[in-house]
Amino acid sequence: MPNEASSHLEGRGRLQADGALALITAFWGITFVVVKGALGHGDPFSFLTLRFGIGALALTAIARRDMLAPQTLRRGLMLGVFLFLGFALQTVGLVSTTPSRSAFITGLYVVFVPVLGLALFRRVPRVSSWVGVVLAALGLRYLTGAEVDAGQGLSRGDWLTLGCAVAYAFHIQLTERYAPKSGVVALVAVQLWVVSVLSALCLPFAGARVEWVPSFLGAAAFCGLLASAVAICVQTWAQARTTAVRVALICSMEPVFAAVYSVALGYETLGPREWVGGGLIIAGVLVAELGAHLWGRLSARSA
Repeated sequence: MPNEASSHLEGRGRLQADGALALITAFWGITFVVVKGALGHGDPFSFLTLRFGIGALALTAIARRDMLAPQTLRRGLMLGVFLFLGFALQTVGLVSTTPSRSAFITGLYVVFVPVLGLALFRRVPRVSSWVGVVLAALGLRYLTGAEVDAGQGLSRGDWLTLGCAVAYAFHIQLTERYAPKSGVVALVAVQLWVVSVLSALCLPFAGARVEWVPSFLGAAAFCGLLASAVAICVQTWAQARTTAVRVALICSMEPVFAAVYSVALGYETLGPREWVGGGLIIAGVLVAELGAHLWGRLSARSA
């Protein structure tokens, strides 16, 4: 009975974590459109410096001295470097690609996460997770391959975004390993400071260009406070209660949300191929989620 009760509580906590991740994934989808608009008024690194600086200040006011714990500083620094690489490559890539393509290519981390889990920590995902990964990868290939098959190839922005996907995969795997059950705000605050500072250090080489218009400042505040400070805290909290592969699968729905927002706001038009690809991604998430649930129930009955 104690083991059954413990398993029930663990399963409930995992479902709560998955639900929280699904909500922030829907929220993150709109940031591709927001950031694309902001980059018309400023360079990528000025935007990142301001965005993450705002988020870092907000979390510092909450975490305060907890940020100075040696373990928090070490882990926050390491995670912050990968977070910086992911956001920097993605934001610079958005200058020369569309919001939906950026989101779809970023979503390829769903393939890289289980591979890194095997390579770094020798963790073998469940069969249902692998099936979900394959379906999601096929969906992403279907989506991103539309222009490639037409002979247009990948743009510079697309290649930069692919590097972003690798960096995010490292961040997801390492967050699962180091995410604390408590003290999440302090760990995320350190990461946001790392991203903001590294972005500022890039400014002399990239060339600062900013138009201090309300839309640019509003985008930085929106992304800094909600899409960075709040959302990454939720992600870190959730990853202490679920697995990296499940996180990657749930977050792979981000391109679908980004495409819906982009089309709704008139940035682009998607055809049947794009929607089929989005459907495959959703199918991958459902197979992984429902498959894991059914596997758990069958295992419990056989025991």
